Amino acid sequence: MVSSRSKPHPSISQVKIIADKNNFPISWLNKQGFCEYGIFLENVKGIEIKPTKAMVEGTQEHLILENNFKKDAEPATFDEMLETSKTGEILSRELPVISEKFGIRGFIDEVWMTPDEFIIIDDKPGRVAYSSSINQVYGYCLAFKDMVPEKRRIIASLRERGTDNIFWSSYFDKKAEMDVKNLINRVHGLLNGKIDFIPTKNPNKCRGCRFNNLCDKKSIF
Repeated sequence: MVSSRSKPHPSISQVKIIADKNNFPISWLNKQGFCEYGIFLENVKGIEIKPTKAMVEGTQEHLILENNFKKDAEPATFDEMLETSKTGEILSRELPVISEKFGIRGFIDEVWMTPDEFIIIDDKPGRVAYSSSINQVYGYCLAFKDMVPEKRRIIASLRERGTDNIFWSSYFDKKAEMDVKNLINRVHGLLNGKIDFIPTKNPNKCRGCRFNNLCDKKSIF
């Protein structure tokens, strides 16, 4: 998925330099909404912390779903899927997306392509549509839109992991696109050193953060 012209950022982990521009994982839009200072601790300061139990379980469940999907899936290129979906429905999982223009990349959990619309689905634990989760799925929509040379409707959806329960859904309209572009610009500003990483002021987030014991900015509780 990452361009052959890419190279690692000299000091920030997970950031690639593609087309002379920083390119960061779309999942960071979720992390930024939770606490952008956590991105600084992990990727700029380089603090290494073991993944949480929830993160490990999520990775394992993604792998199971992907393996089950591959059992019956027919290999196809992205262009072939787009062409097929003009006359019928097609499903793809773990679809890689990248936008050099906006400097973002990631893997979409599931995409439904139909003659009329594209449904971008991001699986989440639980059934709460947090603003940070919405930011992430909007990021996937933006990268997908940047890759598709046509104008079908795009729908952003959040689904309860391991189920068929779509608990939040919305059209990726002009407002949603502008909002996520502004957020992406903020993250690029953080990476370029133009603005400072701001820690959350919510002590409840600090309690559940895996950097809690090493964070110098945590809220007192």
